[in-house]
Amino acid sequence: MRDFYATSASVPLDQAEGLRQLFSGRAGRSRQVIALAANPHVAFNATVLDRAAATLSCLGRQVLVVDAALSAPAPHEMARLDLAAGVELMMPGVAYLPARGLPLQHVDTRGSAARFVEALFDAVPSADVVLLHAEAADLARMLSRRAARPLLMAADHPESLKHAYASCKLLMQRTGLATYDLLLAASARSPRILSIVASLRGCADSFLGAVLHDWALVDPALPAPPAGEEIRRERVDGLADERCEEPGYESGHESGHETGEPDGRRHDEAHDFARAERLGELLAAQLVLDDAPEAAPAPSAAALVPTPLHPGQMLPADR
Repeated sequence: MRDFYATSASVPLDQAEGLRQLFSGRAGRSRQVIALAANPHVAFNATVLDRAAATLSCLGRQVLVVDAALSAPAPHEMARLDLAAGVELMMPGVAYLPARGLPLQHVDTRGSAARFVEALFDAVPSADVVLLHAEAADLARMLSRRAARPLLMAADHPESLKHAYASCKLLMQRTGLATYDLLLAASARSPRILSIVASLRGCADSFLGAVLHDWALVDPALPAPPAGEEIRRERVDGLADERCEEPGYESGHESGHETGEPDGRRHDEAHDFARAERLGELLAAQLVLDDAPEAAPAPSAAALVPTPLHPGQMLPADR
């Protein structure tokens, strides 16, 4: 597994030239931003970044991973003047920029850091996708008036779920974005996966009016796919074929006691990969979102007229 927090010793001296070679010939493709809300209660956030970047690369995209979370490494000293100077080449098609604190340097007088996103594409002009990992407050500044479906991150832990909900609430209040996806860093065999998703989806809908559109599992114990989601699906199919060829296997068996330990083990492994393969589908759906900046709607005349309170009516703070 590649560690995004480890520095690369193979970075060329002329990084700008290296980036031009890495992303050459990709200028005709649309540019998209995928926002991932940081969660300090997720121990495997580096693994989540790694899997997401690798999956996007397998989908044929050239990826720039921008880590602006509080847990990210400090940026290169020259990155404050030239973002391209702080970019590291992690693998063919994937580059990494440690950017802790950099978004605040691009905040305008209205509190927007949207210029930081444009500066990222200027630093790597032909990048297809920017995978932006940051705290919810920083994402809200960078996603102002931009169509997006932020990715929430959680783990099989109550505090991580609370933080994911808090990120959803802050982003909705500050940006008006009402649809979200979830990346769940947990074991594929955890019996609480579906209840975690249902809990976050229900709270977002009931208390915020937000929609948890989709979710995907990132199991740190499972190896990353070598070459795309198709390879992962072929492996699942292959495991199922091997299971059918085992002596004593019958398609009507539904009990683990009837199949025996070898068959049950293969079934569990295939089941684990099947539950984890949603990541490619989720990110593919993210790539077709219209990421053009949205124009802020002008307030209507009725919205500017305060609504009078009726006698006995309570203010929201009094309820």
